[in-house]
Amino acid sequence: MGFKNISCQVKIKRIHPDARFPKYEHPGDSGADLYALEEFILPPLERKIIPTGLCAEVPPGFELQVRPKSGLALSHGLTVLNTPGTIDAGYRGEIKVILINLGQDTYRVKIGQKIAQLVVTPVVTACFQEVDEVSESERGAGGFGSTGLFEVRGSRFDNS
Repeated sequence: MGFKNISCQVKIKRIHPDARFPKYEHPGDSGADLYALEEFILPPLERKIIPTGLCAEVPPGFELQVRPKSGLALSHGLTVLNTPGTIDAGYRGEIKVILINLGQDTYRVKIGQKIAQLVVTPVVTACFQEVDEVSESERGAGGFGSTGLFEVRGSRFDNS
């Protein structure tokens, strides 16, 4: 079974003359880099909305997701707070990134620095139906760590 690449056209408008266009670094990448429009300092445990100087027209049936850059997250503790940030097809405002510094050191972001990734994804919409009851399942209401932290051998707490 071969892989089929889904493609769609997303119209991007620069609303600031210094805005950098989203760019895929390598062929086949799913995330296109987003760049900081301004320089700023982000102290530990603080967050900031970062303008990109871009707005988009996303076709119906798709969304843009703003996701963290793994290198920034690993090396400096910088990540996208509301990951993934959702840009719906009907939104026409500026694409902004909510960054938070979870690291121990103050971090300086420079103009034109890669700060996040933009991923295009298909949207599935649900038809929500109100009911009086939901059917039983093997899992039931178990959640929030109910399956344990380790593979079950002797018990679910066996970490050997």
